[in-house]
Amino acid sequence: MLIIGIAGGTGSGKTTVVHQIMNELPDTEVGIISQDSYYKETQNLSYEERSQINFDHPRAIDFELLVQHLKDLKAGKIINQPVYSFVKHNRTDDTITTHPRKVMIVEGILILTNPELRELFDIKIFVHADSDERLIRRLKRDIAERGRDMEEVLNRYQTTLKPMHQQFIEPTKAFADIIIPNDKYNTVAIDVVRAVINQRIS
Repeated sequence: MLIIGIAGGTGSGKTTVVHQIMNELPDTEVGIISQDSYYKETQNLSYEERSQINFDHPRAIDFELLVQHLKDLKAGKIINQPVYSFVKHNRTDDTITTHPRKVMIVEGILILTNPELRELFDIKIFVHADSDERLIRRLKRDIAERGRDMEEVLNRYQTTLKPMHQQFIEPTKAFADIIIPNDKYNTVAIDVVRAVINQRIS
């Protein structure tokens, strides 16, 4: 199994890169795991307390479960990925049944902060984008998909997202095997990754 980690700041275009890499690859050979599914269970907290969680800090992630799930997949086992609701700020009762694939792509802003997770990645990718571009994308997404208003998103960006990016996310660029600048469409990097995957699954 080839495991690819794709990191980068919020709104950097990680999901777009994932889709570009997977374009023309057989669905039956490639699976995706999102870090967003692995935010910690917070059932014991009130909604108000949950809404104050810093989702851009590594301690918000259940890395232990994510690492175990990847190890299980490598061992040929089926896993049940958690499903996280950003509206309720908690895991739901649903899970996603995920089968082992020849290639697993793991994407998320904080995945390169965890040493044990880094060790599991065969290829580590960091998607770089301009900070203004990332803010605009984050605004659009959180308002459209997560029920936030503009003032809330801007406040969170200034108080949490920006400092956390500088403290935890940007430094992990040093661990990347490939850095993809997403302000311009980097066809060379995408093609290289796709070629490696094709070689593995052929």
